[in-house]
Amino acid sequence: MATAIVTGASQGIGECIVKRLAKDGYNVAINCYPSEGDRKNAEAVKAQCEEFGVEAEIFEADVSKYDACEEMVKKVKERFGSIDVLVNNAGITKDGLMVRMSEEQYDAVIAVNQKSVFNMTKFVGAVMMRQRSGAIVNLASVAGLYGNPGQINYSASKAAIIGMTKTSAKELGSRGIRVNAVAPGFIKTPMTDALTEEQRNAMLSVIAMRRYGTVDEIAGVVSFLVSDDASYVTGQTIEISGGLSM
Repeated sequence: MATAIVTGASQGIGECIVKRLAKDGYNVAINCYPSEGDRKNAEAVKAQCEEFGVEAEIFEADVSKYDACEEMVKKVKERFGSIDVLVNNAGITKDGLMVRMSEEQYDAVIAVNQKSVFNMTKFVGAVMMRQRSGAIVNLASVAGLYGNPGQINYSASKAAIIGMTKTSAKELGSRGIRVNAVAPGFIKTPMTDALTEEQRNAMLSVIAMRRYGTVDEIAGVVSFLVSDDASYVTGQTIEISGGLSM
């Protein structure tokens, strides 16, 4: 049975993706940040994944750390025997206008959002190269395509991920490894629920479909991109935004 590893999989979009891949029949490696709260969330996700009849295991690691990623990938390979899918989902925000943003705010977002993609793609990519097969999906964002006021750090990290996706697709393609990205737009989350009606209307007015996306819709595109149905798709960034850019 094939194995998928999803970073930042204890909640939000990552949780939905890892459960979708379990439903698709993958054994899943559930990465979470090493904290009591994240571990507790991951335990619940693990139980839900196992309901699909697959094997699931939790791997605690701060994926912004190079050595932690190297050790985690080694453990996942030992536990499952192969790594066939990697979803680089881990991410944080520390928003603020550029002139007021601290160096710590900028560096933290770049480390978690961008450097984690380098770390994981390097180590998982080496495993996949020996297997001569694999599929990688990176979580970018419309902020990386169009920018977003108050998110110069987040936008920079997500724009970089799009470039990294194209480069790694070119480097790994000859070994049968596909690398793509998805760029979600406004997705319904507890954060959007907390917006005022005026704020929600302003956001929805720029979306052609006049609604937010759902985490399930993101997971569905990821499921397609790692499947054999997308066997000739690589180096692409799929925008999931309901027509935000039109």
